[in-house]
Amino acid sequence: MENSTQESHLRSDNSITYESPYPLYAMALSSMPSRSNLNHQRIAVGSFIEDYTNRVDIFSFDPETVSIKTQPTLSFDHPYPPTKLMFQPNRKSPSSSSSDLLATSGDYLRLWEVRESSVEPLSVLNNSKTSEFCAPLTSFDWNDIEPKRIGTSSIDTTCTIWDIEKGVVETQLIAHDKEVYDIAWGEARVFASVSADGSVRIFDLRDKEHSTIIYESPQPDTPLLRLAWNKQDLRYMATILMDSNKIVILDIRSPTMPVAELERHRASVNAIAWAPQSSRHICSAGDDAQALIWELPTVAGPNGIDPLSMYSAGSEINQLQWSASQPDWIAIAFSNKMQLLKV
Repeated sequence: MENSTQESHLRSDNSITYESPYPLYAMALSSMPSRSNLNHQRIAVGSFIEDYTNRVDIFSFDPETVSIKTQPTLSFDHPYPPTKLMFQPNRKSPSSSSSDLLATSGDYLRLWEVRESSVEPLSVLNNSKTSEFCAPLTSFDWNDIEPKRIGTSSIDTTCTIWDIEKGVVETQLIAHDKEVYDIAWGEARVFASVSADGSVRIFDLRDKEHSTIIYESPQPDTPLLRLAWNKQDLRYMATILMDSNKIVILDIRSPTMPVAELERHRASVNAIAWAPQSSRHICSAGDDAQALIWELPTVAGPNGIDPLSMYSAGSEINQLQWSASQPDWIAIAFSNKMQLLKV
């Protein structure tokens, strides 16, 4: 990934740009190829319009020809801007079903069936006891070991674990003292969350009474915004602090002290993603319009760690996904553009 300047619908051998009529935020890459063409990968992007009516657009990407195929019949209205989009992980095989499942969060957790030429709403999962009010969902994560399970995080300090096959709440936990901003599964029954209270906490569904705090912000009450659990090595996770240029790398075996702090961004970091096939690579993106790829050393030197490679976008990058089915490609979102970069 080399430095490059952004141009509308730029297409090179190493990148391609999708331009939306709306500002973009949420973004998802399917973990399986499309059934109609095994070379294609489905991508969903969500608009960020400060209004009730928003949009989700789904299109396909062919990495061999570096081309994007838009499918207008796979666009649908979404209430409020989606805070996260995610395709069902680890579908068994391209032929195991005729459709994809897509989850979205905003006011509620919603499930959609993505067919070849249409999107059908499947369910709206709402755990609010009063019908007039619901606490917005900040994020969610789909359990890739037990895909019937989705965990959501909310501004009401709770995390809710759903059994989406039955459409019921498995459990709801008061997870933090303040708003919960992100949630990530580690194992089938173990998840972690980050909050405005400045802590990273790990929960085990087999012991709901207890949680383990493995990190707290150095300055009290500095919110932690995002959390990424390293699926290749579950000892490691990464988090980012509000208005900070740092990515904090944690080892759950040695709580409280980060194993590394990556500090080469020149402005706030907004998104982080571990490489899907390597335990030592992570990508970060931020308000400095940079996407940086890092290789974590076994021992960090006294002067910190420099990124392995960097990419410059046209404006602040607010979202980032590393493709599990096409690990050579990273997707970033900035302004009204979604860009796929070959790494």
